[in-house]
Amino acid sequence: MVHITRIVLDVLKPHNPNALDFTTAIAEKVPGCRIKLTVAAMDEKTETVLLVIEGEQVQFNVITEIISSLGGSIHSIDEVEVENGAPEGETT
Repeated sequence: MVHITRIVLDVLKPHNPNALDFTTAIAEKVPGCRIKLTVAAMDEKTETVLLVIEGEQVQFNVITEIISSLGGSIHSIDEVEVENGAPEGETT
């Protein structure tokens, strides 16, 4: 089975929630992940941030739902790493 192990997202989010609350909300719903947030740009009402999310099985659909529920939107997927967890010689 193929798993996402790392994904980099370009996200537009409001100033509130702040970076700590934003990443904590994602981490609470996606166990076993590591998240790095970098603010790339800021204006009067929003921030453009780069989210790097790593883990054994990053759940993209859960992450998109959380980002949306926090008032954010994904501009683009800038980088992705996947891994095939099937035993050698076996395909899924």
